[in-house]
Amino acid sequence: MSLYVETRIRAGMDELWERSQDPAQHQRWDLRFTSIGYLPRAEGEPQRFRYATRVLPFLSVDGTGVSAGERHRPDGTRVSALRFASEHPLSLLAEGSGYWRYVPGPDGIRFLTGYDYRPRWGRFGALADRLVFRPLMGWATAWSFDRLRLWCERGTTPRLALARAIGESTLRVVLSVAALAYAPLPAALLVPAAALLLPPLPGTPAARRCLRTPPGRTPARAPRLLSTLEPS
Repeated sequence: MSLYVETRIRAGMDELWERSQDPAQHQRWDLRFTSIGYLPRAEGEPQRFRYATRVLPFLSVDGTGVSAGERHRPDGTRVSALRFASEHPLSLLAEGSGYWRYVPGPDGIRFLTGYDYRPRWGRFGALADRLVFRPLMGWATAWSFDRLRLWCERGTTPRLALARAIGESTLRVVLSVAALAYAPLPAALLVPAAALLLPPLPGTPAARRCLRTPPGRTPARAPRLLSTLEPS
């Protein structure tokens, strides 16, 4: 049940690398994190980091991780790998690992990720993860990847992309409620259905634009780089 998300981004490799590897830029577009910061390290060692996710206005869940990247590979691709863990008592996620691949092509860069984790809280945690948390994490990853794509391709800043998503979602809800309250029955059913099924506008992030399974449904393999990282 590992998670997989892929998109295609028409941008320069260096630009995409910086916006996904630099913590200050990464935390701007990735819905899964509120803050990401590197910890001090010695030359030649993997990079350790600390992350936090705000789950309520005054409550954040934090954790630590270790990452490494290969920026120059013979085939022109790039890859990064990481391991992460959280000791926060409210974190369903106990520990996990994942990777990002950057694969250039004639019509853009295939930017993809695969990751998995171990939930805590025993059987209850496993059930909550399967029914709620894991689908939510998959959606948040895909939505964030499309948000990054819009930033790279259109110059739409992550803040503006979020504002557009909130505004469009609010408008769809308002129109649906108004139709159910005041419109004849056919329209009352048609408007909510259209609001639910029609894709977001081109400038609004949408998780549905990303692949959620590897092409050809062949299992994705983690890079060798991941095996060189010790647990965080």
